Amino acid sequence: MIHESAIVSSDARIDADVSIGPYAVIGADVEIAAGTVIEAHVVIKGPTKIGHDNHIFQFASIGDDPQDKKYAGERTSLEIGDRNTIREYCTINRGTAQDAGVTRVGNDNWLMAYAHIAHDCVVGNQTIFANNAQIAGHVHVGNWVILGGFTTAHQFCHIGEHAMTSMFTYVTKDVPAYLMIAGRPATPRGINVEGLKRRGFEADRIRNIREAYRVLYRRGLKLEGALVDLEKRARDHSELEPFVASIRSSGRGIVR
Repeated sequence: MIHESAIVSSDARIDADVSIGPYAVIGADVEIAAGTVIEAHVVIKGPTKIGHDNHIFQFASIGDDPQDKKYAGERTSLEIGDRNTIREYCTINRGTAQDAGVTRVGNDNWLMAYAHIAHDCVVGNQTIFANNAQIAGHVHVGNWVILGGFTTAHQFCHIGEHAMTSMFTYVTKDVPAYLMIAGRPATPRGINVEGLKRRGFEADRIRNIREAYRVLYRRGLKLEGALVDLEKRARDHSELEPFVASIRSSGRGIVR
């Protein structure tokens, strides 16, 4: 399953069911689980751990040093889960000692061509990064997030679950769960109704989320006042808990 022209370190731990294409380079301290396919010319450096049934397309660069001038060769790592699709020319860097020391990508994500995940980022499950979507260091991306083409996110931003960005969006502040945002810098444009419908949210739950959005963005309330209202609503409507939590935990302030 390993092409004769591929270069694989003797210190790499590669399952027998992994396919590695021509001219790929797999470095030391790389672990790849069964069912993963590595296409031609992919470069993977360690310490990197890659789970089951991933598909990494040609010319991707995985697990290289963080692009951080403070990086001084510390041992840091990258962890990628299962069933991810990582398309051409994607780049995913290891973590830094200034954070947890590890970059993490979850399961069932779809990274289109030229997507970039910088050092110390945490990406959840079932996300989509459209072509050239790129996130800077320490960014957290929740489950089911969709980043439109050429979306960029500033360092340390958090993007809540089920959020969606339009093409060319520039994220400079935290994005609460469920939001649709657009612009440079990004501003809220409503909630991701179609995405929620596709994921099985019932009409009454979507209605509750829409009303919560109005409380935060349409009633002229200060943030703390809006949160008091939203927290009361969340006691009876569990679908509002991610919305409230993503606002309450914000460290950079939310898009408004």
